[in-house]
Amino acid sequence: MSTVTKIKPLGDRVLVKPAEAKETKKGGIIIPDTAKEKPMEGEVVAVGPGKISDSGTRMEMDIKKGDKVLYGKYSGTEVKIDDVEYLIMSSDDVMAIIHEK
Repeated sequence: MSTVTKIKPLGDRVLVKPAEAKETKKGGIIIPDTAKEKPMEGEVVAVGPGKISDSGTRMEMDIKKGDKVLYGKYSGTEVKIDDVEYLIMSSDDVMAIIHEK
């Protein structure tokens, strides 16, 4: 069992594995890794149980494990698990779920 499957985000938080940055060529020049922009999309690898409302009931999460999502540029906190970079963020930081046809 991998370490990621042992991690359970709390509340309305999600654990996201960012998509790999695509190598960009501009005018035949390859941009080095340090100059590439971080992707703002990734795959959800774990989700929390959801927020508790003011009335005390648990609110169901709209996001589920396996969803491909778009999130804000500066969203989340970077964490490294088994030498792999992840972001842990509030579900409010997720702007959209990507549905592939």
